[in-house]
Amino acid sequence: MTISRPWSERPWPMGDIHWYVVLGAFVLDYILGDPGFLPHPVVYMGKAIVFFESRFRNWFKNLLVSGAFFAAFLIFSTWALAFCAIALSMAIHPGFGYLVQGVVLFFCFSSRSLEKAALKVFQALEAHDMEAARQAVSMIVGRQTQTLDEKGVTRAAVETVAENFVDGFLSPLFFAVIGGVPLALAYKMVNTLDSMVGYQNEAYNLFGRASARIDDAANFIPARIAVLVISLGAFLLSFKTGAQTLKTGFSQGSRHKSPNSGYPEAAFSGALEVRLGGPNVYHGVLVEKPFIGSRFPDPGKEKIRQACWLMMTASWIALFISCFIVFIF
Repeated sequence: MTISRPWSERPWPMGDIHWYVVLGAFVLDYILGDPGFLPHPVVYMGKAIVFFESRFRNWFKNLLVSGAFFAAFLIFSTWALAFCAIALSMAIHPGFGYLVQGVVLFFCFSSRSLEKAALKVFQALEAHDMEAARQAVSMIVGRQTQTLDEKGVTRAAVETVAENFVDGFLSPLFFAVIGGVPLALAYKMVNTLDSMVGYQNEAYNLFGRASARIDDAANFIPARIAVLVISLGAFLLSFKTGAQTLKTGFSQGSRHKSPNSGYPEAAFSGALEVRLGGPNVYHGVLVEKPFIGSRFPDPGKEKIRQACWLMMTASWIALFISCFIVFIF
């Protein structure tokens, strides 16, 4: 007769993940980046957002309410689908289940693809091809790039490497550690919602407000952990002492209009000794933003490459710390 263990002795099913799943997912990302021959879950998230937006707008007259239900529905649905898919794969065979978890988590990471995209900007600047540089940076930033000079293109590339270290790697890793792969995938839906509807404009100021606030809340802790990891990465790369990176990250991180983006950007500013931030044009509107690291000079194009080194080093550090935590606990 089989006796079930009491609930108090069972592992927490929501956070069931193994260190080799995390490591395998990162190695896949490091080797493959974002392979165009594989269907990416974020593409289907985007299609789901487009499909359900008009329906939720029609179901609720109050845009704040409809936007909140819209975001909650898509985030929970993503988590539930991932949970069921992983549970089914584990029921078939544990090895198959771990493989599915690794592949799904791999799609949540984007460190390598971010590095490749940023280095395309660097290579275009090296070749003195400003048109190609503007085109390359436009693929990874939200601001208008048509009129950016070399300093503007370089600053945009460094800033997006810093910011997307959190969005594209550290936050998914954080949620995978505390809640398993389904929670990491749910975070990707949060991030995709924010990038598609989290705007302060006429169309989304009310409807997208819940999506933007959820994204702010989700990234709050990872953005601040990022300062610590980036500081350690800067120390290992001998850019500057970790103390300067740490000090700049926490003292100037709050200067950004976003409650989270400023922290990794400020840490990169201190590590690379460059000035970031400042006014930019988004969707035809000039947005005044304060400078971060104003005592430093504007970044030269070589800082893009250094930012990539720092981002990948910080990613490896975060990976090993996470695998150790998962292994121990």
